[in-house]
Amino acid sequence: MPKQHRYNPPHKRAWTKKMYEIIFESDTFWGKVFDEVLLVMIMLSILVVMLDSMSDMRIQHGSFLSRAEWFFTIAFTIEYFLRIISSPKPKNYIFSFLGIVDFLSIIPTYIAISFPEAQPLIVIRAIRLLRIYRILKLYRYVRAGNLLLLAIRNSLRKIMIFMMFILVLVIMLGSIMYVVEQGDNGFFNIPLSIYWAVITLTTVGYGDIVPVTGLGQFIATFIMLLGYSIIAIPTGIVSVEISRSAGERYSKSKACSYCEETLHEPEANFCKTCGARL
Repeated sequence: MPKQHRYNPPHKRAWTKKMYEIIFESDTFWGKVFDEVLLVMIMLSILVVMLDSMSDMRIQHGSFLSRAEWFFTIAFTIEYFLRIISSPKPKNYIFSFLGIVDFLSIIPTYIAISFPEAQPLIVIRAIRLLRIYRILKLYRYVRAGNLLLLAIRNSLRKIMIFMMFILVLVIMLGSIMYVVEQGDNGFFNIPLSIYWAVITLTTVGYGDIVPVTGLGQFIATFIMLLGYSIIAIPTGIVSVEISRSAGERYSKSKACSYCEETLHEPEANFCKTCGARL
């Protein structure tokens, strides 16, 4: 297995360089161990937040959940400061997307301390709910995330045009239903009719507004069938961009002279099929 090239940050001290390799690199033994342990802790902390939102669990195990929350908060706080210390450019990390997410994952617990118990509980709960941002810390472990984000960014213009078309469509359909139902049966105004068109086109169908006239029911049937067709359009747009981005990525890779395999990572030195050197 060839040794992979790694970024060598200009650290002045050996221990900060070693810390950088463990925390920021994922191709070393201790780097993998650190990432796996941190991943488990993130998932457990999210589970604690979810359980804490359940009144029965909070009454029976509130003390344990509180201690667990503080354990994870302190652990993530230590991790956050270790990343700042070991980073060759701390400001770049602090103001990066992942740096902001790491900060948001720990600060709500400390903010909640500043609120006295006399404050409305809903305010404290709202602040504590920000701890769910820890789920965004999983972003750094999803290797396919970059490909998906690239596909969405390339599809953004097409999706925006599609959304404008849907907006015009629901306005037209809502206005038609307002006229057909003659302002009765829940279609009291055009905005309510547009609301009905949206939930019908998306096949949600709450049932709070229902057409009664024969023509209205016929139009509703057409909108529901149309909704199934429309749902597939954005999925197809993004899928095409994912295939195109993946194709461009692999088009830069080397072909194996032994088995003629072409789908390699651009930085690969050995064939993933037969193991021959590329």
